[in-house]
Amino acid sequence: MIRLKSSLELEAIARAGEIVAAAIAAVSDLARPEVSTAELDSAAEELIRGHAGAEPAFKGLYGFPATLCTSINDEVVHGIPSDRCRLRAGDILSVDVGVQLDGFFADAAVTVPIGEVSSEMERLLEVTRESLGVGIAQATVGKRIGDIGSAIQDRVEEAGYSVIRELVGHGVGEAAHEDPQVPNYGRPSRGPVLEEGLVIAIEPMVNLGGPAIRTLSDGWTVVTADGSVSAHFEHTVAITTEGPRIMTQAPVRTPAGER
Repeated sequence: MIRLKSSLELEAIARAGEIVAAAIAAVSDLARPEVSTAELDSAAEELIRGHAGAEPAFKGLYGFPATLCTSINDEVVHGIPSDRCRLRAGDILSVDVGVQLDGFFADAAVTVPIGEVSSEMERLLEVTRESLGVGIAQATVGKRIGDIGSAIQDRVEEAGYSVIRELVGHGVGEAAHEDPQVPNYGRPSRGPVLEEGLVIAIEPMVNLGGPAIRTLSDGWTVVTADGSVSAHFEHTVAITTEGPRIMTQAPVRTPAGER
């Protein structure tokens, strides 16, 4: 069932989203060669718990053992942080993080280069980031879920990449995952109508090669079937009468003395 959020609930989600944004920024800064994904996970958990009442949303969710999902190169999503997994120059790292605060959730992801990466990887990151942007631009009152997926799919496929179909975005708010599902493909003017107060996580997952995926024996880590690299970007977005409101980005602060 789709549940629309009140203005007070939107502000609660936004507060959780600010912590998500801070965690994403901190982990992105720390991600460099020879750093382990477990170190990134510890830093993110410390930052999140440093905010009164905030908890990592993923730790324990469906049995997941960590604060972050850390997925490297051909790992698409749900990679488990480990002391044994150290970043190397030329890798790309996808970091997915959620926060629960005062009973509300927010969720975001980013893929970052580790040192210098190939031009092919740089373009994959650029296109995936752009696909998130065009998807968010469709998140307006009166549009439909299919408009978001269609815009993402068009941007990805015109660049020669593949959209994963088995994994989708989702509603978010009082739970980490709510209705509706938000596929990264589709047809315009199809699917549920976007109404004021709907909050969704839009998260294109894009493969350099084919769209097929598989899950490793750990039961969590999803990888590309053909071994090609994959990128993942995500924001929690509220549908408002003023347009899409991104809940998981750092707020713009007015410098002291300015009005």
